[in-house]
Amino acid sequence: MNSRFALVLFLFFVIVPLSKSSIFKPFSPKSPLSSIVFPISGNVFPLGYYSVLLRIGNPPKAFQFDIDTGSDLTWVQCNAPCSGCTVLPPLQYKPKSNTVPCSNPICSSLHWPNKPHCPNPKEQCDYDVEYADQGSSMGALVTDTFPFTLLNGTILQPPLAFGCGYDQSFSNAHPPPATAGVLGLGKGRISVLSQLVSAGVTRNIVGHCLSSKGGGYLFFGDSLIPSTGVTWTPLLSPDNHYTTGPAELLFNAKPTGLKGLKLIFDTGSSYTYFNSKTYQTVVKLIENDVKSTPLKVAKDDKTLPICWKGPKPFKSVLEVKNLFKTLTINFTNGRKNTQLQIPPESYLIVSKTGHVCLGLLNGSEVGLQDSNVIGDISMQGLMMIYDNEKQQLGWVASDCKKLPKS
Repeated sequence: MNSRFALVLFLFFVIVPLSKSSIFKPFSPKSPLSSIVFPISGNVFPLGYYSVLLRIGNPPKAFQFDIDTGSDLTWVQCNAPCSGCTVLPPLQYKPKSNTVPCSNPICSSLHWPNKPHCPNPKEQCDYDVEYADQGSSMGALVTDTFPFTLLNGTILQPPLAFGCGYDQSFSNAHPPPATAGVLGLGKGRISVLSQLVSAGVTRNIVGHCLSSKGGGYLFFGDSLIPSTGVTWTPLLSPDNHYTTGPAELLFNAKPTGLKGLKLIFDTGSSYTYFNSKTYQTVVKLIENDVKSTPLKVAKDDKTLPICWKGPKPFKSVLEVKNLFKTLTINFTNGRKNTQLQIPPESYLIVSKTGHVCLGLLNGSEVGLQDSNVIGDISMQGLMMIYDNEKQQLGWVASDCKKLPKS
């Protein structure tokens, strides 16, 4: 199954609460709030993730990061030395006496009540993050400069905290990511966005546009958001996930009986995961619908749990999308006409053998229990906007291969 990080289950820091080398030294951008845009590379299939390049340090060194709205911590594989690292030492980050001590407030703000404090405030701030379907990363929190060029032309090098991961572990069921680390885009204080907001660099808004043809862009701030055409729904969750709902699921514009759904929007998941009941209902509807088409079950294709073959191999989802129906997420939170359409091309992939496969998966099989996770596949062709200031999620159809005029 070609999927990457599905959802962060927990993030804890064996820490408690400023150090003289703190990231919280005054940092004045000396310019109005602006936006930052990063080109995205990658695809849902066959690569299985979308990523950006960020430069760290002086002189700056570029690292490739998985973009993940399902977690907060940004971390990079670290030559400290490293156990289980998947990139070679020349591609790893090399720390230089820049670890964050437990006494730093960035640690105390991340502390979970059921985890012990550091016995010594001078000890380094350690982290241990586990993911739902793909292993874990352990390491220490460090600080370094991140050079950014804002849309208004300003060049900044703010010091930011991130994880220096020197112990990586990956499950046997899934290959490790090819990237050097993970860019956490959640709402927590440790996220790169939150730190930039605290430094007065940008607005507390993050967004992305993932192209079905591969690539796209990621942005911090509000400069690229269209003034009209965006559909908004409230963010519900008090935690750091981008959760929406309640919602009902429609199939071919007709009720499925599935109501009261809460959904987590997570770029750390290549595919979309439904809870067991929702998954089984949707699969049954799709399978019954496909019976009247020329498609036959392709049992020999193990790309994803459910695949079909046609009279001849397919080259693109566009060749077969007319044989499937649109799924609709209808938000029932009092706002009229708040719907997110998931057309067939946003839940299907074509495998290397030319079969069409279902990119909707059973979350319970990767430990997600009752969660419904909207992954990359279902956000393709949309500008997705996570507005942490107004606590709302927005989307609008977009050509993600080129930036809109700001």
